[in-house]
Amino acid sequence: MRIRKTLLTEDDLPFYSCRFAIMELFKHKEKIYKYAGLDDADILEILYTLLKKVNFYNEDTISDKSLSNASKLCAGVDNNDMLFVVLALELNGLLWTGDKRLKQGLTQKGFNSFFEIETV
Repeated sequence: MRIRKTLLTEDDLPFYSCRFAIMELFKHKEKIYKYAGLDDADILEILYTLLKKVNFYNEDTISDKSLSNASKLCAGVDNNDMLFVVLALELNGLLWTGDKRLKQGLTQKGFNSFFEIETV
């Protein structure tokens, strides 16, 4: 719920993602439906609103330096999320992840640029 609220209500925060994220949405659609507890129409409306708020970055324009750094950071941690890490490096931004293993592995390698949702 906090994730959905943050994504849909934070108008002053720019959100960026690689285009690969769209594929990830489809890959995990059953999990999204399960945890959302909403009907199809509501989920589609939320996804539409979300996709309008995200700036999708063309992975083909990412620098070799960022690719190399992300590859080193993700090696032995989680190569499947490398595109998200490389984008954070490329944009000098914050990585938003709920993947504890990824976060722990990156932190151990010196990466600590994470977006955290404030909890009350």
